[in-house]
Amino acid sequence: MKGRVERVTDLMPEAGIDVLLVSDRANVRYLTGYDGSNGIALIGPRARSFVTDFRYVEQAAEQVHPSFSRTRASLDLLEAVTGLLGAGEIRVGFDDVHMPVGQHARLQELLPGRVELVAAGGLVERIRAVKDAEEVQRIRTAAALADAAFERTIRDGLIGRTEREVQVALEHDMRARGARRPSFDSIIAAGPHGALPHAQPRDVPIRAGDMVVIDWGAELDGYCSDCTRTVAAGDPGEAARSVYELVLSAQLAGLKGVRAGRGGREVDAVAREVIGAGGHAEHFGHGLGHGVGLEVHEGPRLSQRSGDTLEAGNVVTVEPGVYVPGRFGVRIEDLMLVTESGAEVLNGLSKRLLSTE
Repeated sequence: MKGRVERVTDLMPEAGIDVLLVSDRANVRYLTGYDGSNGIALIGPRARSFVTDFRYVEQAAEQVHPSFSRTRASLDLLEAVTGLLGAGEIRVGFDDVHMPVGQHARLQELLPGRVELVAAGGLVERIRAVKDAEEVQRIRTAAALADAAFERTIRDGLIGRTEREVQVALEHDMRARGARRPSFDSIIAAGPHGALPHAQPRDVPIRAGDMVVIDWGAELDGYCSDCTRTVAAGDPGEAARSVYELVLSAQLAGLKGVRAGRGGREVDAVAREVIGAGGHAEHFGHGLGHGVGLEVHEGPRLSQRSGDTLEAGNVVTVEPGVYVPGRFGVRIEDLMLVTESGAEVLNGLSKRLLSTE
């Protein structure tokens, strides 16, 4: 934790701030170790303070890194934070990406005239995007847990089960294996419903011949996994198999394109060109991937609008898809660790088209 704070404070001169007020839960956890629901950190070259209310004092004592002083406050943490700023002119960075408007207004109300608020969102996220060895291992373990839960769920077959029944079984299995929770609400989308990239599971039975998009992940020890497989419930027909092979070709090209120094837009284009050449450019409307860590969606981004450049230590998804309205959808997704010499897939599942009854 201490090294993480130092990496953030090294960015403060560039941002034009003296201290940074960290209120986003994921960022607070990353810098302090605290995973409760009400806590704020104040960090700077000579300031490391953590504030919470009476409900979390004991939890903070166990979790917050000892380099931080700890302050017990009323439920209004911002009021306590302003009392820690000291004397003299000071520029306080705040997270304009995550801070609600009401909190910002309250902060302005509390601060004395000598204090200037400066928008500084994204500083912690820049550091979080590059994972250390312990973070990578946690993501790898979460991915292995999720893989095992998927394989167990599929062994029970799909035909006749509702999408929601499969979702419940998959998420129950992940929890039984030690996951704190799913990384997100699992997507189980069969047949034409699979043409919705973020479909919600329904109480509708899966039919023979359906292509079933399954997108799931596990949160374990604070870190997330994310994976998608498209499974055939019986024989899906030649058209669906052809699209599956197209998406697989695009995904393999995308995986090969993930390298340190590559731009997110560039990697996205590699996979997108394959799908376009296959005649389905209009059926691939989302980005190729995103970072994964404490949150299931974080930087860097792989998309047509991305300005990010990949670095060793990034963990990103590669998840091209083709969604044919009224017929079916296909998406294949893996987690990739960017290394100094290339990249490594963190999921262990086969990508051949699995057919199950």
